[in-house]
Amino acid sequence: MSQETRSEVYAELAAVGPYGVHPGHALITMVEPHPGHEYAYNRWYEDDHYYAGAMAMPWMYAGRRWVATRDLQLLRYPEKSAVAQPVTAGCYITVYWVTAGRYDDHMKWTVAINKRLNRDARVYQDRTHVFTAFQDHEATVYRDGAAGPRDVHALDHPYAGLVVQVIDADGPAERAELLEWLRSRHLPRRLAGSPAAMVTLFRPVPLPLDRMAYVKQVEGADTRLTLLWFLQADPRECWEEHFTGLDAAVAEAGLGRVELVAPFIPTVPGTDRYVDRLR
Repeated sequence: MSQETRSEVYAELAAVGPYGVHPGHALITMVEPHPGHEYAYNRWYEDDHYYAGAMAMPWMYAGRRWVATRDLQLLRYPEKSAVAQPVTAGCYITVYWVTAGRYDDHMKWTVAINKRLNRDARVYQDRTHVFTAFQDHEATVYRDGAAGPRDVHALDHPYAGLVVQVIDADGPAERAELLEWLRSRHLPRRLAGSPAAMVTLFRPVPLPLDRMAYVKQVEGADTRLTLLWFLQADPRECWEEHFTGLDAAVAEAGLGRVELVAPFIPTVPGTDRYVDRLR
């Protein structure tokens, strides 16, 4: 294919299909660099992979990276987690928004580019994917109604913290009931007067069969919900009052099991800040 033909294809692709700003899908990837590789991993991800392996791709239009220092890792619960073993595993998490209706298009590109990055030795191997999945957006619940940033802004607005909550229901029907309870009853009550401005809710999507071998297949595609709490305060300042007991609330409702509640703070791009506080 000539360069001219390739350029024409770009023009054709831009002229058709959805191109709204709604975050219809997300990539949520929680990773643990292997001991002794923390600095090298951090530099590879920030200097290369965040861009070449994510933000430069079509339809992935926003991203933000977060870190859990050791003191934040020790706040996580439950101790026996179906997501992270041990529950402290996964000290970095990155969240990306993908345009609604463009998941399939994006996946074709991301599988192809990651194969190329692997061939070119541009994938850092000394890391473990603890919780990595593309996910479909189900709902967003706001603390302040129409005031303040929307979910489309969540990865660009300078939020001071992120809490990741993963809940497993017993089946698809139970997950639908859990989602409605969270959206209409539980989250509005928990958000009122809290430092969290919004909670976005997602459900995981199975990865394609031709995914990279180092990324395990997604679990809980029919039963799991992932909640992202965007905080206007450092999670350490409000953890006891606002984020303990989330597992008990779900258990009392009889709608599922909380498998992870994990706080993070934003990284400072282009720096190694916090890398020396991971262990």
